[in-house]
Amino acid sequence: MTHRTRIGGLCIDCQTDDLGPALAFWSAALGREGALVEDGRYAQLSGPPAAPQVILQAVGHDPRVHLDIETDDIEADCARLTRLGAVEVARIKDWIVMQAPTGHRFCLVPPEGDFPKDAREVD
Repeated sequence: MTHRTRIGGLCIDCQTDDLGPALAFWSAALGREGALVEDGRYAQLSGPPAAPQVILQAVGHDPRVHLDIETDDIEADCARLTRLGAVEVARIKDWIVMQAPTGHRFCLVPPEGDFPKDAREVD
């Protein structure tokens, strides 16, 4: 069965309990307006509608950057990426945290907003 997938976001994981200073820095550095959401655990930076989102996330682990991959069939994409060598790390809310064979973490997330018709089709 065919489903669609695309890079939906770039998440900047910040090891902090207060995203305010991180939001101020990344907003200025990237030239994007930003706002805290979800009780201050996340911040969303503005950007063009078709561009991947830039999100700040307060985390308890070392700082890093990870991709969010949007897909209209999370289970199918999880299975496809597992066949390619990725492993499932955790399920949180409605997304799946995966780890690539290279050690990089990424998340499979449902589409937000107007998921583009030109997203890549995969089997």
